[in-house]
Amino acid sequence: MKLLVTVKRVIDYNVQIRVKADGSGVEKDNVKMSMNPPDENAVEEALRIKEAGKADEIIILTIGNDKAQETIRTALAMGADRGIHIKTENDLEPLAISKIISKVAEEEKPSIILMGKQAIDDDCNQTGQMTSALLDWPQATFASKIEIEGQNAIVTREIDEGLERIKVSIPFVASCDLRLNEPRYASLPNIMKAKKKPIDTKDASSLGINIEPRIEQIKVEEPPVRQKGIMVSDVAELVQKLKHEAKVI
Repeated sequence: MKLLVTVKRVIDYNVQIRVKADGSGVEKDNVKMSMNPPDENAVEEALRIKEAGKADEIIILTIGNDKAQETIRTALAMGADRGIHIKTENDLEPLAISKIISKVAEEEKPSIILMGKQAIDDDCNQTGQMTSALLDWPQATFASKIEIEGQNAIVTREIDEGLERIKVSIPFVASCDLRLNEPRYASLPNIMKAKKKPIDTKDASSLGINIEPRIEQIKVEEPPVRQKGIMVSDVAELVQKLKHEAKVI
């Protein structure tokens, strides 16, 4: 069984986001970048499935500029087997990303596609669902537990009401929740081995699919600064301010 895991290079979650002066987007130059955190859970789950003897190969797929290969190398250092880099200088929308993943899946024929539940930069939470629809595969989103049972999988999902267990047939697409597992750290020997693992690079324009943007981004701006709170001396003063100033009661 072959596993395809998608990963994305994003601004590190510890970095304070800054908007460009011209409002065209967020500042990415000279900013620490890392693998999208839920994607790390997807890589870790693929490794655990392989270590359990239920998969033979783990392929890492990423889409982006040349620096995106650093994210593939991180996954390879964790233990994945090889990488595929779809090169583009543009920021693609979820539908375009899903089309590319589907195209790669048609060529590689994986049994399971694993990805993070959403990216922390745009929070779209659409790619897994769209990929499932394009491939006409079952989907298991927000997965917090995956159990492979023959040609099926039992997936526990995080939902508003609690936990939901579903049964999906293989092949399927799963988007991984942060509660799924604890991603491992890459050891120094594995980091050195990862440098020799193959990465197949293709230009996005060579795939023969339409990835033109459908949404025009007009402007990006900082959220309004939160006003300073007011200290009150007792409950009576609090009630008066809520009634006359905030007008909420």
